Amino acid sequence: MGLETIHRPGALKQTNKSHKHGKHSSKRSLDRLAKGKVNLKTITRRPNRQQSRDERRQQANDIRRNKRQEAIALKRALGGALTAPFLTCVLPLNDMIDPNSALAIIEGCDPEASVTKVSDRIHYMNVPRFRQRFAFVVPQTGHGHELNVLDALKVCDSVVLVLSAVAAGDSEEGIDKAGAKILNMALTQGLPTPMVCLMDVESIAPKKRTQVKANIQKAISSLIPDEKLMQLDTETDGLNLLRRIGGQKRKVQHNRANRPHLLGEKAEFVPSDLAVEGNSQPLGTLKITGFLRGVALSVNQLVYIPGLGDFQLEAIATHTIDPYRIQKSGNVEMADETQGRLLVADPEHQTSLQRENIPDLMDAEQTWPTEEEIEASRQETKKKLVKRIPKGMSEYQAAWIPDIEEVDENDDDDEDDDDENYMSCESDSESKVGEKDKEDEDDQEYDEVSVSEGGPANAERYDKEMDMEEERSTLAKMQAAKDDEIFPDEIDTPSNAPARERFHKYRGLESFRTSPWDVKENLPFDYARVFQFKNFDRTKRRIVREAQERDDGDDIVMPGWYVQLHVKNVPQELWSVYASRGGLERLIVYGLLPHEHQMSVMNVCLKRTPNSTIPIKAKETLIVQCGYRRYAVNPIFSQHTNGDKHKYERFFRPGMTVVASFFAPIQFPPAPVICFRENPDSSLSMVASGSVLSCNPDRVVLKRAVLSGHPYKINRKSAIIRFMFFNPEDIAYFKPCKLRTKLGRVGHIKESLGTHGHMKCIFDSQLKSHDTVLLYLYKRVFPKWNYEDFVVGYSRGEKERPDGERSVKFNTNVEMMQE
Repeated sequence: MGLETIHRPGALKQTNKSHKHGKHSSKRSLDRLAKGKVNLKTITRRPNRQQSRDERRQQANDIRRNKRQEAIALKRALGGALTAPFLTCVLPLNDMIDPNSALAIIEGCDPEASVTKVSDRIHYMNVPRFRQRFAFVVPQTGHGHELNVLDALKVCDSVVLVLSAVAAGDSEEGIDKAGAKILNMALTQGLPTPMVCLMDVESIAPKKRTQVKANIQKAISSLIPDEKLMQLDTETDGLNLLRRIGGQKRKVQHNRANRPHLLGEKAEFVPSDLAVEGNSQPLGTLKITGFLRGVALSVNQLVYIPGLGDFQLEAIATHTIDPYRIQKSGNVEMADETQGRLLVADPEHQTSLQRENIPDLMDAEQTWPTEEEIEASRQETKKKLVKRIPKGMSEYQAAWIPDIEEVDENDDDDEDDDDENYMSCESDSESKVGEKDKEDEDDQEYDEVSVSEGGPANAERYDKEMDMEEERSTLAKMQAAKDDEIFPDEIDTPSNAPARERFHKYRGLESFRTSPWDVKENLPFDYARVFQFKNFDRTKRRIVREAQERDDGDDIVMPGWYVQLHVKNVPQELWSVYASRGGLERLIVYGLLPHEHQMSVMNVCLKRTPNSTIPIKAKETLIVQCGYRRYAVNPIFSQHTNGDKHKYERFFRPGMTVVASFFAPIQFPPAPVICFRENPDSSLSMVASGSVLSCNPDRVVLKRAVLSGHPYKINRKSAIIRFMFFNPEDIAYFKPCKLRTKLGRVGHIKESLGTHGHMKCIFDSQLKSHDTVLLYLYKRVFPKWNYEDFVVGYSRGEKERPDGERSVKFNTNVEMMQE
């Protein structure tokens, strides 16, 4: 054999790349290490595969079936033999309509139905044909009774809006001015499930009926979309209406569904011989009977009665037999274990009536002066400016007249018009002198001029009915709002006082959006009296979930039971005036969720109503209906923007959307908000509406003051500015602040020139001659603690009403009623 030849690769040998396994073990090595063991997640994990057509169809059917069962359960929760009746409000939208006539048609539609009239307001009706029970509420309507209708609609499941074909022939809509006002308020508050019924169709000529129905349907569709018009003239129409009330899908109003509530149909006040310590008023127990709705109510919860206040429960009686049960053989109203029970409150577990936090004065970081010291300082420093100006001189010209008396101005954070005082050239005394001279001139003119139209008697009668003081205040408010809109936040620097003293509570910010602001800095003493949540949204979700899931316990009653609530420590005098003013016609009891009786800073988002045109000044008294509460407060307004700082708004103008902040009891959203303003005739007009935004005392609202100056000499990168300050000390004090112009230039103060307030400023580019230099200053503002429960009637405080009666304001301090 010959020698073996060995092949050696040459230079062109091909070398393949090795497999890049990503520096991890391969599947084979992992299986070798596992030795046959299988992970549990691998076994239980469902394969991520696409569902087949039959599986998708089955899943859709399951979802549809669950939704149908939920809707059926919601329908069966009311109107049955063992549940509360369907609560329906009969609301006419025209003064020509009598709601009792519509109610008579409904009650007489079924001869087998039994009708029980509790009062002129509440009627119960049992219909064995449908195996359902109905309750109808007829609130008092008309001018001055709008709040009665709103209170009734808060607790009703549905509402029947009644129109007249005869009235529709005149206005083509059938809704008069009062009806449109009530309907607008109801839609803003949250209208229950509506049904629109048309009466008196037979009174219209047959040829015109179709056109009248079409006009009304068009008007209703613009207000309530997808709502069909029904006719209510015969017994068949009434039966169809009952069938629709019992079988329709109802709207869920969360503000009502999340809380227990009761429409009081009977009320009895039992005076008590026991006196509460610290309270000299005679007290008693108020027994209210009715069907409980919403969620379960505990005897240890607090209850709120609109017009009376917050109270504790003494007991809840469930032994009262339901007098409105369906009379049918074999039908039992309640189970045996729910009859004959008297739930008595436990003092150890009962919620306290303490509304405010008790601050520790020794634990404060700041030393606060006493009220006596504050009052003494005000009396010492308060002086009036007396300035006589020639007749016909403008405010600008009057500003250059030297003052007769030196003035010490107090920059009080509690006063909203502290900045506006420097914009006016008149003081209190001089304005009175000017008004007196003006009245004298007006008297002379009226002596010389005769009235041609209507005669002197009609003119005097018209002037007597007009409130001239209200006319002057409204005109002044509109002028101030217009000036603030044209020159937002611009304030004239006082020439008779140093600017560093006038604006010593203000500070400059490098950036309004990004510059920090400590939320706990320089808080007023009222902030020590309020409560605050660490996480408001999470607390709200937890409390609402617990209220809806609570269905067992020895101290609770379930919704649908006919119960009697024993409300303790009700002032006898307050109840007497409440009952004498028709309080029994709107008696409603709400069960409060935890923390909803404690005070905090409520922030609500508001938008002006289209028919309200008068500007609302900040800290002006407004009557706010927030959810189930109604009270009078003095809110401050701020812009509804993102970020941790919000600009203060001096006026709430028409068409604006702002956030109002005020001290009030806590209320968890969702909750609708309606703002009213009291008219001179003690009636209320709706001016804004919205909803609860949050409950957060840390919302920073910054009030802006803009000082303006004008270019005197303009160079390439610098300019000499005047009329912003009037002494070198002020210029040195505000030197670190940034300057801005109306045309977008940015700069800063370099140095002072002379002794009359001229200063040299550097800008990023050359100024225009018509530009204006601005200096922005900010300070934090807080709402006023002027919370007042809206009790007993519509007027606040001791005030003469048009009918000659007086509305009495009671001090419903819950701390004094606590045992």
